[in-house]
Amino acid sequence: MRSYILVVDDDEKITSMLKRGLVFEGFEVQTANNGADGLREMMIREPDLLVLDVMMPEVDGLEVVRRMREAGSSVPVLMLTAKDAIQDRVKGLDLGADDYLVKPFALEELLARVRALLRRRSENEGSNHILRFEDLEMDLHSREVKRSNMPIELTAKEFELLHLFMQNPKRVLPRDVIMEKIWGYDYSGESNVLEVYIAMLRQKTEEHGGKRIIMTIRGTGYVLRGDA
Repeated sequence: MRSYILVVDDDEKITSMLKRGLVFEGFEVQTANNGADGLREMMIREPDLLVLDVMMPEVDGLEVVRRMREAGSSVPVLMLTAKDAIQDRVKGLDLGADDYLVKPFALEELLARVRALLRRRSENEGSNHILRFEDLEMDLHSREVKRSNMPIELTAKEFELLHLFMQNPKRVLPRDVIMEKIWGYDYSGESNVLEVYIAMLRQKTEEHGGKRIIMTIRGTGYVLRGDA
């Protein structure tokens, strides 16, 4: 499975250049052009690594890191800064950034740092290919899904949809976000494909008497939650 990298920088030339370079290296990449949008993207789907500019209007990179760490996120952060000053580096690292790179930088050096951070995370979290929510378990390597140790047979699209929920437990996912992430287009309100897949997932995950864990939030979307 490809590593997913989120790039947040208000310079569209930089985000475009980094996206091209990272995609060419085999990574899955999303971009955002300000800190607020970056935080929103992280709520939709947590990346394997965040490449983050420091100097941005409104919510800057340092504030993004502060909010991430306060929320308990352990996502590695590579900070980009145009300021070659010791105090800026120290502040970023003290807030929880894992590495920094001063602009202008060579793409090759950024790629090397990205690979090093991802390798370090992989070594520290070797069991992360197993996702669990209550009695539901998903193995990302074998693509096996079990509930109360009973296997659940899913189609490829059902697996993708459940994976999205498992990555975002207890977070309400809007319909348009789910449609974009799973089917690659905006939700128009006309197609009921999402409702059909939700119904199939519910049927399969509740087949052996399991309680409902995929909940409908009326007028908004769905959430994986164990309060049914």
